[in-house]
Amino acid sequence: MEPDLFTAAAEDRQEKDPSSSPLAVRMRPRTLDEVVGQQHLLKPGSPLRRLVGDGGGPAGASSVILWGPPGTGKTTLAYVVSKATNKRFVELSAITAGVKEVRAVIESARRATGGFGKETVLFLDEIHRFSKAQQDSLLPAVENRWVTLIAATTENPYFSIISPLLSRSLLLTLEPLTDDDLRSLLRRALTEERGLGGAVTLPEDAEAHLLRIAGGDARRALTALEAAAGAAIATQEAEITLETVEATVDRAAVKYDRDGDQHYDVASALIKSIRGSDVDAALHYLARMIEAGEDPRFIARRLMISASEDIGLADPTALPTAVAAAQAVAMIGFPEAALTLSHATIALALAPKSNAATLAISAAQDDVRRGLAGPVPTHLRDGHYKGAAKLGHAQGYVYPHDVQGGIAAQQYAPDAVRDRQYYTPTRYGAEARYADVVERVRERLGRVGEGGEGGEQA
Repeated sequence: MEPDLFTAAAEDRQEKDPSSSPLAVRMRPRTLDEVVGQQHLLKPGSPLRRLVGDGGGPAGASSVILWGPPGTGKTTLAYVVSKATNKRFVELSAITAGVKEVRAVIESARRATGGFGKETVLFLDEIHRFSKAQQDSLLPAVENRWVTLIAATTENPYFSIISPLLSRSLLLTLEPLTDDDLRSLLRRALTEERGLGGAVTLPEDAEAHLLRIAGGDARRALTALEAAAGAAIATQEAEITLETVEATVDRAAVKYDRDGDQHYDVASALIKSIRGSDVDAALHYLARMIEAGEDPRFIARRLMISASEDIGLADPTALPTAVAAAQAVAMIGFPEAALTLSHATIALALAPKSNAATLAISAAQDDVRRGLAGPVPTHLRDGHYKGAAKLGHAQGYVYPHDVQGGIAAQQYAPDAVRDRQYYTPTRYGAEARYADVVERVRERLGRVGEGGEGGEQA
């Protein structure tokens, strides 16, 4: 929705008395040239530069989706556009807005374009929170350029945003801010009048600690700086000491936001530590997730995936262990669920590893996507319906249980992939037994082995 009288009054009050706003708000860049980091998105002629300028016409700026971790400048970039552009700017949050509000903005934009020739930029924050139907409501406006959409998300847009909207927008990826980026921002906040105006100084050790706390998040860095500066000023100290920073930054500040991007970073580190058989690192990341209040069911789901992706048949008990853990945590919850998750994490980290199952299905899917499919061999087709015999379906099929050894030497794969071998078992753990079995079975089926004539490997 467009700003009402109360919103406008609040913004006017903040402009007249900047100290009433948080430091992170006061230090928002006013132009693209003041933006810290993201220089790959701010080159001349970039979509964001053209949104701020007058680049219109048949090659006007497209709608954009800004994807990046919290605190990297998504809202800031939209704010700069709102201040610098001569277009009409409307902001919505997917947390509070719905289809009704979106349609109202679109209809208002159409009237503004038709009646006054005024283009509209719609900033939609947290777009990943919109359902498919809610995202669908944006399509006509984006496609017909009734609005120029700037959408922000912390979640992978390929999973959280519908394909039609992605195809009609430019996806711009924001990168975590570097320590140099944040250092520049902190020093600017310390000295500029709209910031702390030189009221305190920040020695290197305290600055380094703030950078560690921030973890690439500009908002977190400025919030921690403001808290520490407030404590220093209250005690009439001219310097923000390391002790002051440590005393004012609450323990929760060093936890990750379980609804933000670090949620996925820490989960990724947990799985990669299990994959690397580093049980201690795996337990560290598990502890971080538990301390952050992570949903134990989410952790258990990741462990189940790891059991198949990274361990597979090298330890056939890994998946049952992970599944049992998932069932247990669903029944008992925290704090006791921490014990079950630790049990499963240790078991998976120390299990022999094999990604043969992962590579096998990936290679098979790749062939299918490339069109290597072909018709199912006639003798394998369904022969249970009337008329199937006349079509030759199921004719000549050899029932394996009627054959000694239970393996019938007949063609199973379509002609296009007849000699493809997707599964290449390792010799790790229990999978060594499967390696011997698959070799014997392929020989019995008449399949050419690896390296033999026609034995193409996936």
